[in-house]
Amino acid sequence: MVLSTDSRWEVVDRIARRTVAYGTYKRTLGDVLGELTVKPLTGIPVAVAALFAFWSIFCSFAGALVTDGFMVKLFDSHWLPWLQSVWPDPASWHYFVFVGDPLADNCFEAFGVLTSGLFVSIGVVLPAILIFYLMMTVLEDSGYLPRLAVLVDSVLHRIGLHGYAIVPMILGLGCNVPAVTATRILETRKQRFIMMTLLAIFIPCGAQLGVMLEVIPDMIGLVFLCLIGGFCLFGYILNKVIPGENPEILVDVPPYHWPIRENVVKKMWNRTKSFLKEAVPFVLFGVLLVNLLYLGGVIQALAAFFEPLFVTWFGVPKETVGPLIAGFLRKDLAIAQLSVIPMTAYQMFASVVLISIYFPCVATFVIMLREGWKELCAALAVLFVVVFVYGGLIHAIGILLGVA
Repeated sequence: MVLSTDSRWEVVDRIARRTVAYGTYKRTLGDVLGELTVKPLTGIPVAVAALFAFWSIFCSFAGALVTDGFMVKLFDSHWLPWLQSVWPDPASWHYFVFVGDPLADNCFEAFGVLTSGLFVSIGVVLPAILIFYLMMTVLEDSGYLPRLAVLVDSVLHRIGLHGYAIVPMILGLGCNVPAVTATRILETRKQRFIMMTLLAIFIPCGAQLGVMLEVIPDMIGLVFLCLIGGFCLFGYILNKVIPGENPEILVDVPPYHWPIRENVVKKMWNRTKSFLKEAVPFVLFGVLLVNLLYLGGVIQALAAFFEPLFVTWFGVPKETVGPLIAGFLRKDLAIAQLSVIPMTAYQMFASVVLISIYFPCVATFVIMLREGWKELCAALAVLFVVVFVYGGLIHAIGILLGVA
């Protein structure tokens, strides 16, 4: 027997009446909060408050509590004096490489593999990475990140992206390596290229942030302002120059729920383990390489060669060449190295910005290469233009303000 379309729907209705129980839906607190956090009028203040709390906890825990309150005392009062007392011949090359300056009274200024190398990676960066990934996982697992994506969609559309680009942006504040990989969630090739390029130039990783808190705590807000301004400015330019589509956001917004403790712990462990395996060796190797280049006179020769560019155009000391070389291995290491170079406050600010927008670290470089060598070459071309233009612009502003 063949049923007509109307007959089929009648059968469906009879089955539904017998099997489906209808009730009155009651809105929960989670439903109300979910609506409030996606509407611009209420969502923007909530987003500002959430990001401010994120940053405050990050600074208080990573900077003040763990690094300044415990790690600095451990390394400077115990580890450094002991290492200086047991290592033979302070005038030898191996003392300079592994312990550093024999007159240094803190690990930051010693710049040896076993002093600055361990202090930067374990004493400064590790606490920053731990607290960042904890807060990132809580925001992710609670369901707030998709709402933040919906909220910022209209803003990010102006630079050729859509709201879900906020995910690689926030991931980039932890580490640029997973952030570049996360650009694959964007639909078009244009969006992926813009996001990958802006990540490599303007998004500082958690390791950098941790060292910035130690080196320039009073100027870190100004550095962020410059990076955000550059992100928006050059993102807008790239969106106008690069052809391609910019589709609307399509994202599933789950209900709010409490993060599951086991998931949070597992994600934190996997991400921290990755940092310990990949980043720490690069920091130690970076200190070793830079010290050997100093001993061989390579850094001094490069500083003399690039002096006209650095001093005249960027307004920073020629000694900044050394940190820039270290920056290819680890940018956090490069910023730490700036602390031992004599310079004015504005020069320090300009140098930190310059290193932040400079060539991506080698791990990010490799991941970008995996995304395609053509995209990598194009991104590097954009990077060189941005560094030259933006670095010179910061110097010019400093001259106009009379502080450069």
